[in-house]
Amino acid sequence: MSLELREIKERWNDVLDSLERSDRVAWLAYFDGRLVSFESGILTLDFSDPNKFEGGHDYSKVRHERFRPALESVLKEIFGLDISVREIS
Repeated sequence: MSLELREIKERWNDVLDSLERSDRVAWLAYFDGRLVSFESGILTLDFSDPNKFEGGHDYSKVRHERFRPALESVLKEIFGLDISVREIS
């Protein structure tokens, strides 16, 4: 099965809803990520937008590596593929 970034974006709310049900702290860590690319099974999320605004929220301290498997598990559940997550900020 081939998957494109557009398809992930279309179902991103489903991904976040499922993540919130299974691990609310992981959801908090990832809900404000902007999907920027999907290549070779790697989904890149950009977290720089919240830092642009005065008084913006910065959840980088809760975006710990231990939460990444929760997101990757939900991605596999929804899309049926092993998808790795990469973060930039």
